[in-house]
Amino acid sequence: MTSFAYYRLPHEQTYTLMTQNSGRPETLDSYASLNGRSGFVVAPFAVTDDTPVVLIRPDKVERHPVPDVAAPGCGRDIGFTVTSDRTAYEADFAGCHARLVSGDYRKIVLARSADIRTDTGVSAEELFLRACRLYPRMFVVLVHTPQSGTWLAATPEILLEGDAGRWRTVALAGTKRLGVGQLGFDTPPSPLSDGAAPGILWDTKNIKEQRYVATYISDSLKPLARDVNEEGPKTVRAGNLVHLRSDFTFRLKEDVRVGDVITALHPTPAVCGLPKAETWRHIVDREHTERSYYSGFMGPLDHEGKTRLYVSLRCMRQSGDRDFRLYAGGGLLKDSDVGSEWLETEAKMETMKRLFRS
Repeated sequence: MTSFAYYRLPHEQTYTLMTQNSGRPETLDSYASLNGRSGFVVAPFAVTDDTPVVLIRPDKVERHPVPDVAAPGCGRDIGFTVTSDRTAYEADFAGCHARLVSGDYRKIVLARSADIRTDTGVSAEELFLRACRLYPRMFVVLVHTPQSGTWLAATPEILLEGDAGRWRTVALAGTKRLGVGQLGFDTPPSPLSDGAAPGILWDTKNIKEQRYVATYISDSLKPLARDVNEEGPKTVRAGNLVHLRSDFTFRLKEDVRVGDVITALHPTPAVCGLPKAETWRHIVDREHTERSYYSGFMGPLDHEGKTRLYVSLRCMRQSGDRDFRLYAGGGLLKDSDVGSEWLETEAKMETMKRLFRS
């Protein structure tokens, strides 16, 4: 099967289709191996033999307008059933929480999955176009390779983007679900806004969680970048959720390349934890959910001189035309509550579930 990537950048009215027409995409064994390369990147949370970094060669590049909602089939509801394992999540939470209370970890991100089976078949391309219409503020991507399988994401989190020597990343953490009537929750989303959402009150836990991420990014950039500027945090909207976000802009020092920055940043505490090495090991060894390409990153790398890499959040993997696996996670601190954290993951999974109800 041909390897391809559909993607729509935030606020754009068109999407891009990159296709590799022959052979298998290149596989790499590290993020640093991306230095000097170009194409479309599909990277996992943890690089292994089974989940390598995959680089799609753009043999053909097309741009198309996002079709109107009135296009055939766009308004149909797709019935589905969901299966989740809360017992496994609670066991994972207990193990993480004990390490937080003991002081071994300051923060750790716990992920889970849920399986969806639809009543009728649905194509990944149809779901991608639905996501483009529903989430104009997010990076929407549909990618397939023999190595990774088929993934769809609508993510608000930039890992690294830049062109002409100026680069940007964000610290995105903290989550609140909007209620009916808040910030146009009950009205269609507008592509004209960047999603800024003033007036939301945040508790200490979310503020602290976001600050951990921002401090980590600032410290990681110091040896690699110059002219680093941090703005925020501010409250931003992503679908029917809001988050705290700080924006970083910078220039790379001489002899520093993109793969070096990715290696320093990823995974950030927004998807892993602190201390980084210890929480990464805990996640890989003990988390029930095998993350695979969830909480990795995807996007065009040095395509037409531009790089747009986003963290693979609010995503699902498709196997067949009726079966999907959804992924979500949340940052835990020592004062986290298992019930509240479970509800946060449910709210995040709603981003993908909404695609079946359009």
